[in-house]
Amino acid sequence: MPLTFRDQPLPYVDLLPERPAAAVELVVIHCTELPDLAMAREYGERVLHASGTGNSGHYYVDRDGAVLRYVPGTRVANHVRGHNPDSVGIELVNRGRYPQWWDSRHQQMTEPYADAQIAALGALLAQLREEFPNLRRIAGHEDLDTALMPASDDPALQIRRKLDPGPLFPWNAVVPACGLERLR
Repeated sequence: MPLTFRDQPLPYVDLLPERPAAAVELVVIHCTELPDLAMAREYGERVLHASGTGNSGHYYVDRDGAVLRYVPGTRVANHVRGHNPDSVGIELVNRGRYPQWWDSRHQQMTEPYADAQIAALGALLAQLREEFPNLRRIAGHEDLDTALMPASDDPALQIRRKLDPGPLFPWNAVVPACGLERLR
């Protein structure tokens, strides 16, 4: 049975480049690093690029397992540097390092992912494998964006820009169940 998700297109979705389903080879798992889905939506709607678009995943999975689609997979969303044209981004609602993302003293991610959220992610990954014939790989945002940046509390210290989905994400359960190869 196909996963049920709510379509909630971002206001600028028609400005995002189109691509064929065959172009998608990779799923990138993110966490929002925000307290809730409403704030994640607010961040996704922000226009940040000259094209009139912003940064967003394709799908958002809330803590209770609800799945929302902000961008169709046949559009290129801005969710990970250097990998947008061939990937689908999935954002899991999770506080991450919020609100002290760049503070060197607050780099631990302590919120576990809810069972309902991981179950919904599994169903979503199965559906995406059906929709995208060349989908073969899965990665975390932290695997692909390894850039360092100055810490907000001490610019002499370098911290990782992206740590999501983080150490509490259950890769050992998700990867075998989804049938995709982990890219690191």
